[in-house]
Amino acid sequence: MIQQIGKIKLDYTYYPGEDYYCDGAVEQELLEIVKNYPPSQYQKIIEERKSWPILYHLSELRENIVDWLPMDKSMKVLEVGSGCGAITGSLARKAGQVTCIDLSKQRSLINAHRHTDCDNVTIKVGNFKDIEPYLDYDYDYVCLIGVFEYGQSYIGGETPFEDFYKIIKKHVKDGGRLVIAIENKFGLKYWAGCREDHLGTFFSGIEDYPDGGGVRTFSKQGLEKIITSCNDTEYSFYYPYPDYKFMTTLYSNERLPQVGELSDNLRNYDRDRFLLFNEKNVFDTLITEKMFPFYSNSFMVVIGEKPSLDYCRYSNDRRPETAIKTEIFTEEGKKKVRKTALSFQGAEHIRGIYDSYIKLKKRYEGSKLSINECSLVEGELPYVELEYLQGDTLAFLLDEKQKKQDKEGFWNLVKEYVERISYNEEETVADYDMIFANIMVKDNHWTVMDYEWTKKEQIPAKEIAFRSLYCYFMENDKRKIFDIKDGLNFLKISPKEQEEYVAKEIEFQKQVLGNRRSMSELRNLLGKRIVSPSSWLEAMEENQGKDRVQIYLDKGKGFCEEESIFLPEAYVAEGEILIQLSLDKEVKQIRIDPAMESCIVKIMEFTLNGEPLPLLNKKRVSSNGSMAGETLIFSTSDPQLQVNFDEKKMKAINSLSLKAKIRKADPEMCEEIEKALRRKIRL
Repeated sequence: MIQQIGKIKLDYTYYPGEDYYCDGAVEQELLEIVKNYPPSQYQKIIEERKSWPILYHLSELRENIVDWLPMDKSMKVLEVGSGCGAITGSLARKAGQVTCIDLSKQRSLINAHRHTDCDNVTIKVGNFKDIEPYLDYDYDYVCLIGVFEYGQSYIGGETPFEDFYKIIKKHVKDGGRLVIAIENKFGLKYWAGCREDHLGTFFSGIEDYPDGGGVRTFSKQGLEKIITSCNDTEYSFYYPYPDYKFMTTLYSNERLPQVGELSDNLRNYDRDRFLLFNEKNVFDTLITEKMFPFYSNSFMVVIGEKPSLDYCRYSNDRRPETAIKTEIFTEEGKKKVRKTALSFQGAEHIRGIYDSYIKLKKRYEGSKLSINECSLVEGELPYVELEYLQGDTLAFLLDEKQKKQDKEGFWNLVKEYVERISYNEEETVADYDMIFANIMVKDNHWTVMDYEWTKKEQIPAKEIAFRSLYCYFMENDKRKIFDIKDGLNFLKISPKEQEEYVAKEIEFQKQVLGNRRSMSELRNLLGKRIVSPSSWLEAMEENQGKDRVQIYLDKGKGFCEEESIFLPEAYVAEGEILIQLSLDKEVKQIRIDPAMESCIVKIMEFTLNGEPLPLLNKKRVSSNGSMAGETLIFSTSDPQLQVNFDEKKMKAINSLSLKAKIRKADPEMCEEIEKALRRKIRL
């Protein structure tokens, strides 16, 4: 049976009649979204609904993992495990024909409705083993994105992954490519305190899945063993960062990450996590020791002819008008850099880069500062090509001075930087983003690598230098050996100017992102905690033997540990707490944890700006306990009382007061009281 949805065909020939797995109500919610909203609205919906599944299935960053693959309209693609269509749209835009396979009818409907305008997509719904014998054998690409780890469930048997690989490989034409994206069982994020992606447990992959289960991820050597045992020797490893799900940067053995590049590590959105160490610092160490490939969070393996691409960075968390991708590739034995708009909306931004090159080259002609060569290529989507520069970035050279405690050498380099960028300072063109990381130094030859954010205005050199120092010190705590105040004195920047420059930087970031929230902001919106064992232990030691109250403040990013405080002084007497807070208008809601264990709380007084906050007002006050009059019973070890503010009534400074009697209680006793209350309510 064939169902047509828009231009997409759904083939139910092999569908068993029911879905054997389902994520519950969220799948119906996803279906309603893709039926009623265009893709341009997905980002807004993600921010509004603050839901991990909606972010996971609808984020446009999901497409990055296949967007870079060299495909064209002459090619046929097979996508196994297409799910809700996170990458189907990208494949359809690039290839001539796309065949999808997924066991779930509901997910296939979501895929179809979000891509109704794709006339080159057929979705086959059913079990892979039932469909596979009837598939073509001449696909240019077969894509297993987040699928290979389920080989045991797909195939079974003694050697499920080798068998799965061989079955899939039969459908790749001679000269075609098999593409696998999968988590690394030894990914650094797992050592640092993230839970295993599939099982939700700590260290499962590192311990080689001691509790079993139907999912297996592999090390780099483990994947290579499977590939070579199936008699394939032509394959290339790529390293998606932070991982393949929300990849922003793709590295390869030809272009591995450099020290200082890997800083976006707090990117788990689905679960709370520990933070056992600073991943950025450890990544820097691994890069120095040439061990990054072993600890990369994810792998992408291309089996077949190696693509020419060595590196790709996506900036599609920006507003569409400035969203681009930056590629490094090898052509005729020479490395090149290419910047391409990700949509027609970004075409003028790309042309603006070339225009900036012309203007900056004219300004710095005859100076000790060169501008990286650039050429513009028009087409369906315009792009610019730049020279691939060799050498060390100025940021790296400054880091080396810090490591050697060479304060004089450090500030001499900064001084030379200021002198070089000051050339023709009166001109009405300036590269606002002429930060240290964007300047390549080789044999005392300084070249500006990237000038994407050039402004057609006169900007004082000291303002650009301040921003460079500000960004440099903010990027890495290890860089704070020397004091930025020395730089402010050297540049003769007054406190008022400093305040003005920081405000401009904030405005600039808003200009880049538009109204979009960054991925780090989305993580905070989802409310998943980051728990640092060291600070946790310190807090326990500091408050050992004391009762504690914890306050969480939501200033528009949800509740998180970073925006929480402990109030041990809240206990004014035995079994009695008094909380008095002054809150600014930025606070949208507040969460009060009256204890760290099950308890009974009798509210004596609860006010906002002197007006009572009744517990019965569900729009304003909620808790995870049961209520009996003005008493709350918490059987949980994490009791919470939450207040949502009416923004129309909020003042510049608001006062909240809570006075209550509290008694620690056995959780089983509290649970029995809660059950009795529920029975009473039902009666």
